[in-house]
Amino acid sequence: MAVKKLRPTTPGRRFRIAPSFEEITTSKPEKSLLRPLKRTGGRNNQGRMTVRQRGGGHKRRYRVIDFHRNAQLDLKATVQSIEYDPNRTARIALLQYEDGKKAYILAPEGLKVGQEVVAGKGIAPEVGNALPLSDIPLGTVVHNIELKPGRGGVMARSAGTYAQLVAKDGKYATIKLPSGEMRMVLAECFATVGSVSNAEHMNVRLGKAGRKRWLGRRPRTRGVAMNPVDHPMGGGEGKASGGHPRSRNGLYAKGKKTRKPKKYSDRFIVTRRKNKKK
Repeated sequence: MAVKKLRPTTPGRRFRIAPSFEEITTSKPEKSLLRPLKRTGGRNNQGRMTVRQRGGGHKRRYRVIDFHRNAQLDLKATVQSIEYDPNRTARIALLQYEDGKKAYILAPEGLKVGQEVVAGKGIAPEVGNALPLSDIPLGTVVHNIELKPGRGGVMARSAGTYAQLVAKDGKYATIKLPSGEMRMVLAECFATVGSVSNAEHMNVRLGKAGRKRWLGRRPRTRGVAMNPVDHPMGGGEGKASGGHPRSRNGLYAKGKKTRKPKKYSDRFIVTRRKNKKK
């Protein structure tokens, strides 16, 4: 995938960096794999706003993605198309199995139409194939990794991300996650070989506020621009406002650790994620 710089014919196009969509092969999704997607506008089941800056946006339909890859084990599937999914940053691939069933999966980088993929134990660790971590060679790049066997992949699913298998010891395998964290996972958990497609997504720039509204994001007011009654960082004469960065509820932001100090999964984490340099 690549990005393209547009000619500055309007102020909104001047700074926009858009995806090229050159890898997309069809614009019509598979009807049998579509589901209605209701928008909440940031409200809960009582109608109260629990998430701010949400609402509006273009109507979407959900594409049912197979994160498990265990329903059609050892059955070869042919890639029918590479498609755009409005609900995620990665591209998705439509598979058709030998028995005629169809399914969507996250499209790995380099997957082409007409290519065959398969899921199961003891198969070749090729791009698009899903197999247990115990069958994957060390150093292999993987994505869509299960945290518990049979639950479906939950790690390394966004555009351009991948994890690396670095060690195996008994019933556990150690993987290096995109955040830099080293974590032990049961070796019987499935993972898909390759990195997630659409790696250039990080370089996309929307160019104008209206495009953000199409995505369902409303304007955000800075805390320092509010009154003291509305935000802990509000108030002050002129620009003499602010204080310690904190949330609307008074919790410290920009660096305060929110993870529980005695979380059950601490024993599976070999190395913590690296802090971002400021």
